[in-house]
Amino acid sequence: MKALAIHGKEDIRWEDRADPVPADGEVRLRVGYVGICGSDLHYYFDGANGENVVREPFTPGHELSAVVDLDPSGRYLSGAPVTVHPARYGTPVPGLLDRPHLHPGGDYLGSAATFPHRQGGAAELVIVESHMVRALPEGLPLRRAALAEPLAVAMHAVKLAGEVTGKRVLVIGAGPIGLLVVGAAARAGATDIGVSDLRHEPLDRAVRLGASEAILVGRDSIGDETFDVIFECSGVGVSLTQAVRAARRAGTVVQVGTLPNTEIGVNLAPMLGKELSLIGAFRFSTEIDDAIAMLAASDELDSVISHVVPAADAVDAFALARDSSASAKVLLQL
Repeated sequence: MKALAIHGKEDIRWEDRADPVPADGEVRLRVGYVGICGSDLHYYFDGANGENVVREPFTPGHELSAVVDLDPSGRYLSGAPVTVHPARYGTPVPGLLDRPHLHPGGDYLGSAATFPHRQGGAAELVIVESHMVRALPEGLPLRRAALAEPLAVAMHAVKLAGEVTGKRVLVIGAGPIGLLVVGAAARAGATDIGVSDLRHEPLDRAVRLGASEAILVGRDSIGDETFDVIFECSGVGVSLTQAVRAARRAGTVVQVGTLPNTEIGVNLAPMLGKELSLIGAFRFSTEIDDAIAMLAASDELDSVISHVVPAADAVDAFALARDSSASAKVLLQL
């Protein structure tokens, strides 16, 4: 089989691998599509994602759709369409039994956080544990199903914010996750959704998904205390400062974008006088099942996928995915 492998900074190769053989409790999948996410971009362009450095040939990808190739247990038939919950959870912690994604330990498909690395899904064949497999409803195309994992991230963030019906919502950063947060917030009942970004093109995509207000950074201003719930999706410190200022009294800020793993300049002083809730959002738990149902019910999020590129052309795909003016979600086609 063929697989993508990152060997270091800006060194990704489409190389031959032996076909993997599933053991008991495992399923072999024939991958259809893999989404390129922010962590994948860091692994390729920087050779690391935060503290997670690529130390061996590493296959990225945790947003995937596939068909079953071989299930030794017979539970899944060959050819059955599926997606994957990419997490293997760690040791349960009292008080967090309903939030297994916060348990210490475990790993995530396509992550260099552990060594040996947890190889990802950007390969023609991939093996996952059977509990990670999610069957797709009839009629859900594999192309759209590749959005299940990032949509689950967005739905988890919206869930953490609490009730959004009838509230003014702001999404800062209209990249793929920001766009999916717009879709998830609209599904949760928000009808007044503002979106801010540095570029026109992502804002245009957000409006097509249901945003009612497009705010171009550098041209348009965001007034203080003008939004009830804010989702910071850019991962930039100055945007978190903006979120705190823009939040109304007793409002909620959900930090969705990954912030740099270092000291950054952020002004949180307004949190005190306004009694804001600042919530960090980390991946998701069971929301992938809700995401699959949402994707099966409507094609409204298809526009989040801007490009589909053959995996053999990964260098071009990663360059395209990094350019938010030219692309939204870029899929690798295996």
